[in-house]
Amino acid sequence: MKNLLVAGILMSGIAFGQVKKDTVEKEYKLEVTPYKAEKKEKPLPLSKKGQMFVFFGWNRGAFSNSDIHFSGNGYDFQLNNVSARDKPTKFGIVYFDPSWFTVTQYNFRVGYFIKDDLAIVLGIDHMKYVMKQNQTVDFSGTISDPKYAAMVQNGQVNLADEQFLTFEHTDGLNYENLGLEKYKNLVHKKNVDLVWSYGAGLGVMFPKSNIKLFGNERSDRFHVAGMGADLRSSLNLVFWKNWMLRAEVKAGYINMWDIKTTLNNKPDKARQDFVFGQVLAGIGYTFNTKKYN
Repeated sequence: MKNLLVAGILMSGIAFGQVKKDTVEKEYKLEVTPYKAEKKEKPLPLSKKGQMFVFFGWNRGAFSNSDIHFSGNGYDFQLNNVSARDKPTKFGIVYFDPSWFTVTQYNFRVGYFIKDDLAIVLGIDHMKYVMKQNQTVDFSGTISDPKYAAMVQNGQVNLADEQFLTFEHTDGLNYENLGLEKYKNLVHKKNVDLVWSYGAGLGVMFPKSNIKLFGNERSDRFHVAGMGADLRSSLNLVFWKNWMLRAEVKAGYINMWDIKTTLNNKPDKARQDFVFGQVLAGIGYTFNTKKYN
């Protein structure tokens, strides 16, 4: 019996020692995984705070009829319900030659994302506004010069012969604006993203108005004439994370209360307000201002 007890103790000691040895060996065999820095994924275009884009394109515009009020030395009158159109340049090399870019109806944008999916956008909309010459409009007010007063018949004046008035903002109807735009990614593929945006803008009108009233020397100079506001929406097709094609629609309101109608610093001026619509398209480039691995 004693022999059996001694043998049992020896066997248990051997077993315990073996378990301890195996455990120690396993503990020493644990591998330490080396630390790896977390890799930052390059974000989607037009989506993250710190991203920027630049854009250049061309537009077509439409304008509501407007009442135009003229005042100056010897006259104070209004032409009612005057219609106008834009003045697109015939397509050609002028659209791609940088030395002639102001001849076209163009748009320029610089955008910066101040928050994820929200950009502040500085823009110039170079539209062109031309009063339709072949129209007869209602007249109210007074003109002291008998030559031009005689052109008013039965409370109307015919503008077709250009002697009474020519009226354009063709160098141009410049709307310099600051806007906020919200962006949403609609489609994300390997090398293509489709991004929708919408927003609003507010800015100043800085036209170069080409106006000839009563045979006076034509006014043709840049000046701050009023203000504008707009709502906008665009679709942006981004290729290879950077190159962007944009198509945009815009509607807005323009109020110009200080339109220069004569060349020199005379008190002569006109004022008008109207609603405008615009479609535009062009090419841009978007990029990150932060580094990504």
